[in-house]
Amino acid sequence: MDDQSELADRLAALEARVARLEVPRSDTTRSTADATVLDRLRAEAPEGGGVAFAGSLALPGGRRVEWQMGHPATGLLTSDWHDIAPVLAALGHPVRLRLLNAVLAGTHETAALAETLGDGTTGQLHHHLRELTATGWLRAERRGRYDVPADRVVPLLVAVAAASGPQTGQEGA
Repeated sequence: MDDQSELADRLAALEARVARLEVPRSDTTRSTADATVLDRLRAEAPEGGGVAFAGSLALPGGRRVEWQMGHPATGLLTSDWHDIAPVLAALGHPVRLRLLNAVLAGTHETAALAETLGDGTTGQLHHHLRELTATGWLRAERRGRYDVPADRVVPLLVAVAAASGPQTGQEGA
């Protein structure tokens, strides 16, 4: 097969994948796009299954984030979760969640973030910002300005959505 023919085949396969992702969502039934994610998990990890999550959203200020990740279930179930405890623990504090929410909503400057603490001290603010930065949930763009890294936006929202539980009518297949 020559390079031109191989490129045409690859392009056709990519176009087919994109077309499957662009199926419109129905509010009353599980969409074909949802079924495609589940079908892909079944096909790619038929023995032990898998877990996948993805997101496509626009944040305040015009920033667009699109991201996806998948893991075979066997790897998740047999791995040592000890190493991820600090990353999850960083999300377990109400002040840190409030700070992350404020940053995603468009508040990036330390002075403005301090207002989200109410009666909290600047020492407390910097303690929480350090914890979120050390665990990768925040990134210091420059002195006094923070943002959620693009590769953490969707996982953060997935964690929040998972903790919130299923929305009515959106339970599993």
